[in-house]
Amino acid sequence: MLQSMRIWGGERLKGEVSISGAKNLALPALAAGLLTEDDVILKNVPNLADVQSMGNLLSHIGTDISIAGSAYSMSTKDIRVFEAPYDFVRKMRASILVLGPLVGRFGKARVSLPGGCAIGARGVDLHIRSLEHLGANVSVDNGYINADAPNGLHGGDIIFPTVTVTGTENIMAAACFAKGTTRLINAAIEPEVVAFADLLSKMGANISDSGTPIITIEGVERLHGCEFTIIPDRIEAGTYAIAAAITGGDITIRGGEYDHISALLNFLRMADISVEVSQDGIRVSRDKDVPIKGVDVQTAPYPGLATDLQAQFMALMTLCQGSSSITENIFENRFMHVQELCRMGANITVHGKTAIITGVSKLTGANVMATDLRASVSLVLAGLAAGGETVVNRLYHLDRGYENLDQKLTNCGAIIERIII
Repeated sequence: MLQSMRIWGGERLKGEVSISGAKNLALPALAAGLLTEDDVILKNVPNLADVQSMGNLLSHIGTDISIAGSAYSMSTKDIRVFEAPYDFVRKMRASILVLGPLVGRFGKARVSLPGGCAIGARGVDLHIRSLEHLGANVSVDNGYINADAPNGLHGGDIIFPTVTVTGTENIMAAACFAKGTTRLINAAIEPEVVAFADLLSKMGANISDSGTPIITIEGVERLHGCEFTIIPDRIEAGTYAIAAAITGGDITIRGGEYDHISALLNFLRMADISVEVSQDGIRVSRDKDVPIKGVDVQTAPYPGLATDLQAQFMALMTLCQGSSSITENIFENRFMHVQELCRMGANITVHGKTAIITGVSKLTGANVMATDLRASVSLVLAGLAAGGETVVNRLYHLDRGYENLDQKLTNCGAIIERIII
């Protein structure tokens, strides 16, 4: 049964929100359990559809997983297969994160290409070329990546032509067992990448300079188990900051790291949104009588504005005074929410990778359709600010990346409900 979210807009959100663990760290961290036969215990793992999909894939491979609340305990003593079939991978592109650990530890892997993803899209080719540079034999046939390294991997310099988060994580994991020294050049420096390197180091990997564009990995013989806590989800924190801004609300975000979303918070300040940081958390507020000022922004690798916050920021800018522009520099086809926002009365035109938003005085509730994870939450945000009733369809996109979103918003005064259509 498909679920939708019905929203009665116009309520000023007020209250506190606790941030869950980061999806974009939980997924590679779960895959890292494949790197050791010892038990790996991950804490603060969010309850998300993508996390469940990764757990199902790891169980298929042979990982024994037990879950107690937000803690995942993994054991890979009984790995049976080295394949990630299409039926698992089609649900979540991040499934490719098992490729590096499998090749690094076992010397072989067969992983389906992500659903709808041709070679060259979203950097899958970077994973392949990097593994080849480390000595793996890699081929692509019938929709699968086949990698084989019977004599193990060897170190080398990997130069990423573009910054890739999953590519950095995948090759970092594989290189833990590569003989000699591996350097990842033009590596991603996102907080999730730094935390992932911390996890691997806690497992016994020899990694230095994570958080810089050049990461060095010295190969080791084996890794061991550990306990590790997933950092807060900066995209979730940023989303609730925008929820406060777009509704003229007042929300204190607990558990979020200021430095991780400083680019967004600076843009909110430029839009005349109040941002206060204290020991209690990050407080974001706006008096409804204070207009939202139009701001021109561009997405960029960390520490710039995250592409995963672009759609949410666009929802905010639909109500700005004057106009604004948003340039998407990370992913193609990430303006699919524009048409749905326009159905609610937004005035947006797209020219290549730049969207021009002319602010309107109000949005109007409508039936809209989510096209991806971040687009779905941008429509929820727009619905919270719109007059009348909004119904966001294809809610399964939302559940891939937001834990208890409807409950957290309801606790702040939103009037929403899930419905089955």
